Amino acid sequence: MGKKIRAIDLFAGCGGLMDGFEQSGHYHNVAAVEWEKCPCLNLKNRLHDKWGYVDANDRVLRFDIQRTDELFSGWSDTKYGSSEGLDKLVKAAGGIDIIIGGPPCQAYSIAGRVRDENGMRDDYRNYLFESYLKVVKHYKPKAFVFENVPGMLSAKPGDIPIIDIIQKSFGDAGYYLLPNLRDAVLNFTEYGIPQNRKRVIIFGVCMEYFGNDSRQIVEYFYNKALPQYKVDKKATVRDAISDLPKLYPLGKNQKYEGRRIAHSLPHPFVPNHIARWQSTRDMEIFKLLTTDIESGRNEYVTTEALKTLYTKVTGKISNVHKYHVLRWDEPSNLIPAHLYKDGLRHIHPDSEQLRTITVREAARLQTFTDDYIFEGSNADLYKMIGNAVPPLIIVCIKKQWISKI
Repeated sequence: MGKKIRAIDLFAGCGGLMDGFEQSGHYHNVAAVEWEKCPCLNLKNRLHDKWGYVDANDRVLRFDIQRTDELFSGWSDTKYGSSEGLDKLVKAAGGIDIIIGGPPCQAYSIAGRVRDENGMRDDYRNYLFESYLKVVKHYKPKAFVFENVPGMLSAKPGDIPIIDIIQKSFGDAGYYLLPNLRDAVLNFTEYGIPQNRKRVIIFGVCMEYFGNDSRQIVEYFYNKALPQYKVDKKATVRDAISDLPKLYPLGKNQKYEGRRIAHSLPHPFVPNHIARWQSTRDMEIFKLLTTDIESGRNEYVTTEALKTLYTKVTGKISNVHKYHVLRWDEPSNLIPAHLYKDGLRHIHPDSEQLRTITVREAARLQTFTDDYIFEGSNADLYKMIGNAVPPLIIVCIKKQWISKI
């Protein structure tokens, strides 16, 4: 298989970054750190069942990264169980070549700052990058990849913009980054992801290791290497999900594996492609909105029309429109963690199905392959898929440094 890149995945979630790297065949997952239970379960399953790590249970570390010293040396407590820690895994691997990951983005999200009365300035997640940095400084990898939302570029929880703090902190630790990280924003639709999603991808290299080539490597990565993988035609919702079995309203509620369902099961069966329960009122709204688009009337395609409809059917007033129908021949709107709450902004475009998207459809729009079988409650799965990095973007990115690291 050639040279293996030894890696640690921090804030791993269900492993979007990891999965993209594993598809290269050059990746060796030394450890993945994540503190939520459901993503850890799915990480373990994926590493074992798909990527052949027989000791996946030892490599996936469920722990709070803020307790960094214990993360390195080991821990034993009632919440997270016990582990001998990262140091032992890294020593057995002979070191670390790259660290990947992205701290939770909610504190940097512009939408989150609008909703929070203090603009998320008091949110501890503003400074979780410091824990990421501690791991980088401890193991001194040749490179790192740091992913987050564009809102990070404007976040200012204190007197100094957070991006300036990040830039200086990694620079002081001996890593070369783009001088202007606003140039590190990638529009994922340009790389074949069927979803309108922009993210900051910070690629930093160790100046001690790469020396005078550090700047050249980073600039080549952004200015020449990545553009080679831009697509001529954007991938669409139709490209991503149209071949999945249709799920029709049943006319009455039934049970499937203890869950209430209002739609038929897929035939042939596709794992995780089960429609979430929909109320009669919601299905009537979905019928109105999807037929409005299919007929070409387009009476409910503006924000104001959708807000008015929401008030009419619920009696409530919202500053943002609550409904959105996916368009077959366009990329999807952003797949967010918020999808776990109701899915009303991700209504399936087929007027015969009258539902929001399934876990499998959300995963497809995030470019997870169908052989990733997700385990857990619908709420947990929608949340972790929405939080994930689309593996396909990493399939593009990882090709650029295999020859260097």
